[in-house]
Amino acid sequence: MSQHHTLLIVGGGAAGVSVANNMLRQNANINIGLIEPSEKHYYQPGFTIIGGGEYTLKEATRNEADLINPKVTWLKEYADSFQPEQNTVTLRSGETVTYDYLVVCPGLQLDWDKIKGLKETLNKNNVCSNYSPDTCEYTWECIQNIQSGTALFTQPPPPFKCAGAPQKIMYLAADRFRKKGILDKFTIEFCNAGPAMFGIPFFAKALEKVAAGYGAKKSFNHNLVAIDGPGKTATFETTDSAGNKQQVSKKFDMIHVTPPQSAPDFIKQSPLANAAGWVDVNDNTLQHNKYPNIFGLGDVASTSNAKTAAAVRKQVSVVVDNILYLMKNKPVEGKYDGYGSCPLTTSLNTVMLAEFSYGGKVTPSFPFLDPRKNRWIWWWGKKVGFPWLYWHLMIKGYRIDIPHRESYAKKFMKED
Repeated sequence: MSQHHTLLIVGGGAAGVSVANNMLRQNANINIGLIEPSEKHYYQPGFTIIGGGEYTLKEATRNEADLINPKVTWLKEYADSFQPEQNTVTLRSGETVTYDYLVVCPGLQLDWDKIKGLKETLNKNNVCSNYSPDTCEYTWECIQNIQSGTALFTQPPPPFKCAGAPQKIMYLAADRFRKKGILDKFTIEFCNAGPAMFGIPFFAKALEKVAAGYGAKKSFNHNLVAIDGPGKTATFETTDSAGNKQQVSKKFDMIHVTPPQSAPDFIKQSPLANAAGWVDVNDNTLQHNKYPNIFGLGDVASTSNAKTAAAVRKQVSVVVDNILYLMKNKPVEGKYDGYGSCPLTTSLNTVMLAEFSYGGKVTPSFPFLDPRKNRWIWWWGKKVGFPWLYWHLMIKGYRIDIPHRESYAKKFMKED
């Protein structure tokens, strides 16, 4: 048995639901099918502040059924394989679904298994992670209960969701310790597989100062490869300036782990993937490089932008408009410039709003403000404003077109 949809969407997260609802606002009569097995939908940007004790999982959770427009046919199933030459997706049940246009946005997968021993000790032995709804609450439990010792915070090689999340929770924990008067009883260390605090030097310098303010040690080129929870030992592969690799072990009393991440296995194994496993799309049009009636966006796309909800917000209208152009036999347009945003929580009441596009260009939406400054207003945005925009505008298919500009950031660079 099979069914057909004019537009078929694989993935019902931020990207998939937004595309479906946005498309219906442009064309109320289009036949849309959405493949998504989960009944719960999470506001993932909230996971960091759940771990920091400033938000709850309940606040970050909605029923998937309440978000999808009733005109959309919800296929509560897993996509299993793609047959793009036949315009067909096969579901795990064996049923096939055909389409005229396909949007692929199932997100990415958390590769817990790539760190030896992690799955066995996660959510116990003070081994925590904000990267899953099943684990972020335990981060807060660890921060509440620990009174002294060594707290490690890890960052894997890219790509991974939200470039700043591995260090954001470090700042929230450190500020919590400071407010309790016990910060001096901790050794805090940021163990980053990369060579710097942040991939964009403009923000990296400012974040160095934030880390220094908490007395946090920075260990670059340290990639977590194994963890012994009961033994409270983490093993890192380190790389020296000559490229030589070796392993070092560090003791911890608490460790926050950011797991390695990759495209879902069913995407890697599909004809839609590039050599690295991501959906192979044009950086600007988000159209598949081989199959013109297929588009990809969100975390699974091969684009080099930061994998954030803010990036999805910009990508949705590009994908919807380009599908509508194809329906009218018009050429697609390359309007996505790689914009992404990372609200960097630097304390329990301040955020540094990092916005940037392809090539690391700094592109603030509020160019009259130095984007490296820690501000209370962005903390309000992180806790209240941005979630409201997500649930009430973006997910419902409204377009939030906040212009972002590069030229003003150059002014601050010159002043630095």
